[in-house]
Amino acid sequence: MTATIVYDDARGLLAPLTDLRAAFDVRTGALTTLERFSRMHDIDVVGVRVGTRLEAITRERHGDLVNAPARGAGDSASGVVRVINGRCPVPPGTLAALSPGQALVEEIDGVEGDLIGALVPWDRVERVIEGLMRPRDEDESARGVLEGLEIVREPGRWLMSRPWHVRTFRDRALAMDIDLLLQGRTMEPPFGTLGLGEAPMWVESTGIVYPGVTLDMEHGPIVIRDHAVVRPGAMLIGPCVVGEHSTVLERATIRAGTAIGPWCKVNGEVGGTIFQGFANKAHDGYLGDSHVGEWVNLGAGTTNSNLLNTYGEVIGRATPDGRNERTGEQFLGAILGDHVKTAICSRLMTGCIVGTGSMLATTSPTSGCVPEFTWATDAAGTTQAQHRPYRFEKFLEVARAAMARRKVEPSAAYIEAMRGLADRG
Repeated sequence: MTATIVYDDARGLLAPLTDLRAAFDVRTGALTTLERFSRMHDIDVVGVRVGTRLEAITRERHGDLVNAPARGAGDSASGVVRVINGRCPVPPGTLAALSPGQALVEEIDGVEGDLIGALVPWDRVERVIEGLMRPRDEDESARGVLEGLEIVREPGRWLMSRPWHVRTFRDRALAMDIDLLLQGRTMEPPFGTLGLGEAPMWVESTGIVYPGVTLDMEHGPIVIRDHAVVRPGAMLIGPCVVGEHSTVLERATIRAGTAIGPWCKVNGEVGGTIFQGFANKAHDGYLGDSHVGEWVNLGAGTTNSNLLNTYGEVIGRATPDGRNERTGEQFLGAILGDHVKTAICSRLMTGCIVGTGSMLATTSPTSGCVPEFTWATDAAGTTQAQHRPYRFEKFLEVARAAMARRKVEPSAAYIEAMRGLADRG
């Protein structure tokens, strides 16, 4: 294995995915990007790098790996350290084939972009990473900080730079994660369940699947992780993964392409959706081709659209005041930041992005890009949406109450990170 440092260059417009976590801690499939790297046989993660804004809360997750010097970390045989961009959910095969002194950069439509990864002599790695994490213009490539390295171009998109790219990489990331979790194992469907199809399935040792559950492996595998519970009457359609300590409730339909992170409760119809973790969707309602942040609570009947009536490409907006952009996706639901709450029967329109800490309680559907810490209600006597700032102290009171239900107390670093977002808005 090659000693590897994963870094977050904070480039692109990835909010709300990266409001409260580094890019490599975003759940891009069944695993976060860093968890995926850590399970790959040729990678030995010896450090991660983040900017000042996220350093404290990243240190709470990863301890001494965060921003530690790389001196002596090079592979003893080659004297090199592999650096990987944390915005790269699924590394191309070319990355593993690099020779020492080579750097792999993304190339889109003939334009050279940011670094995907490189093999750097260990005595140069600090300077290279420092340069890669230095703020640059949105369209500026990384070539200037890679002087002395041989540049290799990799055509296609390999780095996330917009929130909807979590949908772009979903299927590839989920397929890789399932292979890493299964490790070639398979089993017969548990007693009393209805098993369909020939793809593998696996229930980890403390997972519970009740009689009356339907497990459809006709089009892909199913993995149910430790301490997860699948209640009677639920239907799981592979490929999908139910994460640790999560519960799939009675009569839920979990469709292909879904990855439920840890400590979630999920019901209704869910397809092609990633849950970061600690989210609550305990009632009916459709959620498709979406990404759900931590501590999200979806009111009963909350439903999103993931397909335009024209069947055309979804147009998205990465920031509230930004320009409309082509997403490259025909199916794209909602991107919900951490601590988002919706009222009963809320409607989320195709491709909408809801900022961290927002409270949605409007009669009209939510569309576009909603700023963080938005309190959205109907204007008095109308059904027109009215957006006001969500007072931070009130938000924090609600956040503490929600987290206490999972016996979690927000740390001082976490509260300061949230406060910084609120002040920024």
